[in-house]
Amino acid sequence: METLPETLRENVRLLGELLGDTVRDHEGDDLFQKIEDIRQLGKAIQQSEEEDSTPLVERLGELNDRDILPIVRAFNQFLNLANIADQEYSASAEAEPDDGLKSLLLELKDTYGQERLSEVIGDLNIQLVLTAHPTEVTRRTLIRKYDQIVHTLSDRQRGNLLTYEQDKHRGRLHRLVEEIWSTDEIRSERPTAVDEAKWGFAVIENSLWQAVPDFIRHLDRLCCRHLDHCLPVDLQPFSFYSWMGGDRDGNPNVTHSVTREVLLLGRWMAADLYLKDIQSLSNDLSMHEAGAELSARFPGSATPYRDLLGELRKRLQATLEWTEARLEGRSPEWNDAVITERKDLLEPLLMCFESLREVGFPHIANGPVLDNIRRVQSFGINLVPLDIRQDGERHVKAMDELTQYLELGSYLEWSEEQRQEFLLEQLNNKRPLLPAHWPMSEETEEVLATCKVIAQEPRETLSHYVISMAQQPSDVMVVALLLRECGMTWNMPIVPLFETLDDLDRAPEVMGRLWQIPWYQEYTGARQTVMIGYSDSAKDAGKFAATWAQYKAQEKLVNIAEQQNVKLVLFHGRGGTVGRGGGPVEKAMASQPPGSVKGQIRVTEQGEMIRYKFGQSRVAFSSFSTYVSATLRATLMPHKGPSQEWRDLIERMAQSSLEAYRNVVRGHPKFVPYFRSLTP
Repeated sequence: METLPETLRENVRLLGELLGDTVRDHEGDDLFQKIEDIRQLGKAIQQSEEEDSTPLVERLGELNDRDILPIVRAFNQFLNLANIADQEYSASAEAEPDDGLKSLLLELKDTYGQERLSEVIGDLNIQLVLTAHPTEVTRRTLIRKYDQIVHTLSDRQRGNLLTYEQDKHRGRLHRLVEEIWSTDEIRSERPTAVDEAKWGFAVIENSLWQAVPDFIRHLDRLCCRHLDHCLPVDLQPFSFYSWMGGDRDGNPNVTHSVTREVLLLGRWMAADLYLKDIQSLSNDLSMHEAGAELSARFPGSATPYRDLLGELRKRLQATLEWTEARLEGRSPEWNDAVITERKDLLEPLLMCFESLREVGFPHIANGPVLDNIRRVQSFGINLVPLDIRQDGERHVKAMDELTQYLELGSYLEWSEEQRQEFLLEQLNNKRPLLPAHWPMSEETEEVLATCKVIAQEPRETLSHYVISMAQQPSDVMVVALLLRECGMTWNMPIVPLFETLDDLDRAPEVMGRLWQIPWYQEYTGARQTVMIGYSDSAKDAGKFAATWAQYKAQEKLVNIAEQQNVKLVLFHGRGGTVGRGGGPVEKAMASQPPGSVKGQIRVTEQGEMIRYKFGQSRVAFSSFSTYVSATLRATLMPHKGPSQEWRDLIERMAQSSLEAYRNVVRGHPKFVPYFRSLTP
């Protein structure tokens, strides 16, 4: 058995001891002793060669029903605390391994040359989409307490602590453990979509806000030292997006008003965070010597940098006040000072940066000024541009209601060819299709209201429109028409999501037909994102058959995109668990078909995985390093595709797996009652 590092062992022992004291204080000596008996008997089984569990089973059989819940809670909390200690240790300086990213860069430099490697790094585009998921049931108040334990454990490792400081940290840990024990672990009410969005914003504020510039600075140092090529100022290897408040597929609580509120909240919180940074930066930039452009803007000023940043502060304050008024339901008059584009933030920061370099202050330029530039590039004007996700059937029903009202026939009953012909005619027609007022169902009214919200918000606050259960080219075209009819003035990227086994098998043909339509070629500019559904395909076909179908679909999509000169980004709808497509990033990236990564990837990070991967700055830094390493390997050193012999074998295995899975899930008469009785 692997021996735990002494620091980690000590932290686990300390937290376990504090938990034991807490249980004894609140539940009594009798229950504490029962827990200790169970722990010792379990430990004896682990250490014994015979592994006789009889004594433990007998002891468990003697428990009263009223003891079961607190005993289960005690072991659950101990495992929780042990995981927290492990997480803290893994992110500590003591556990820091040799820089794996540095080793990889040196390896790739020797193999492909520093120019080729620098080019790939410069084109990195790793898009992380934060999504809510019901598997994240832990309350935010407990997550904050867990984070405080991590910080306190880290503080205890300082070698120069005085005795009273050691006692202070131990006392804080004891209080936190007691607070956790006395707090309900599980939410009693389902969080609203706005609550979920606020949780996502909190992850950015508490962790990513610092981790992103820290990691890019680290990557820049490695490139400067080992590739003789520093990163450009505008490098944006990571982009962050969100489905929280935008994912309305199957969730009636996500309405157009929720989407509008979340977009406004993102703008308010971004302005608030930038304002704090700019105020701090203004205190730092007290020097008077400035470059030609800045000096000309503020002639004779003794503090030109502060004058420039003062203007930006006023715009941020105006943005805060305007968005706050809208969030409160008021209709404030438009203020030209309100920030609507990333360049509103970037221009003054870049002017400071260039001025400092021009007059010989490179170290000042490359400090917090550059960090803020990179934050703006990564988080934009609302922290996480929102994806809109809707079920494709909702668009079909909306268009059917419209065509029937206009006495054009039933869109629902038309063939795919008829639908495409009608949609192309309308898309190429400058005459409006939507009447000003017409009777419609609540569902259709909500679909159109969402499109109108999208059309009214700044372009940079939004990202993609994702169509669940996409099946045909018309599913994409109808979204483009609805958006245009609702006032959209820019070509929002439309992403078909292929989820079921049949949809995955059909995806290459569907996209091939879509990419051949001249109107769509112009709409996309030869750039396309296609989403691969992992969870629903696994539920439809079983894990093995779904995985093989996902691989084949991606492989064919890459080939067709290359043939038609389309720049394709594959969007992986992965969850946290293996059944939802989860798993280690390195293995997931290495398993992609050759040529499918090319320096860019888009992937969902769901629920509890956001906290585990990005909940703390140091952990997020490590996750970024893993993503960059995996993306570079998959781009420059992709695995070869399987041989025909392996393909034939996997095809037979997938078919057998599919039949076995569906025979149980769809064929066994008792499966559904069994499933409903055992799952929450």
